[in-house]
Amino acid sequence: MASPQNFSFESQISTELLIARIMQLHESISKLGSLRPSKQVNSLFTHLVKLCTLPSSIDIMALPQDVQIMRKSLIDLSGRAEGYLELEFSTFLSKVPQPLNNLNLFPYYENYVKLANMEYEILNENGVVQPKNVAFVGSGPMPLTSIIMATHHMKSAHFDNFDIDEKANEVASRIVASDAELEKRMKFVTCNIMHVREELGDYDCIFLAALVGMSSEEKVKILGHVRKYMKQGGILLVRSAKGARAFLYPVVEENDLVGFEVLSIFHPTNDVINSVVLVRKPTLYC
Repeated sequence: MASPQNFSFESQISTELLIARIMQLHESISKLGSLRPSKQVNSLFTHLVKLCTLPSSIDIMALPQDVQIMRKSLIDLSGRAEGYLELEFSTFLSKVPQPLNNLNLFPYYENYVKLANMEYEILNENGVVQPKNVAFVGSGPMPLTSIIMATHHMKSAHFDNFDIDEKANEVASRIVASDAELEKRMKFVTCNIMHVREELGDYDCIFLAALVGMSSEEKVKILGHVRKYMKQGGILLVRSAKGARAFLYPVVEENDLVGFEVLSIFHPTNDVINSVVLVRKPTLYC
């Protein structure tokens, strides 16, 4: 996929021009009759992603109110489009022989590989080497992070994937069921994570997908709930966004992480979208 016209990846785009172009794209996306994958939908979102990964000095918190409202709308539209794209591909893959050998057909597969490699490296650097039990909250119909982690990095870990969408879990479990060994280590649970309590204490490491908790208030509630029930000394990896990437995903601020020990915050500068925030629930000593 090419970068937006007239800009190389190395050049910095001005805040004014960036906002103007993103607002134009938001207007075009808002007028779409459907967010399901199509030539037009794919083209608009490809352009948006490339625009949001250009180097810029934009300060998301300083944006005027009308741009903040547009940003929230764009995050919602992008999230819905991403859900449709994942569902279409996972449904297709669940019907072909050896679907796990064809994951690279998904348009953003390489991006997920890079993100998983980055996250595993950050976990390793902070002493999380081979966790036994892992939870992924908001796994969706294409649980690529769980699959990549389970097959390449955490080869003995058990993964529980939580999602509120039954259809998403259904197609995801069909893909995983094509591999007997992986199926033994991977479970799919349909529920709202706010209804999961004591079970959260079973996990050494919990991943929180970027689109779990779309507003800041909702994200803080979820973070507080997970912190309350997860084990002392347990690790939580939260996906966030910085700069123009925050037009695609919600931002997790440090002050949203009350009660956690912040271990690492990493903001990518390549084509990976999500920032990684690694925190730990402190161990209380008597």
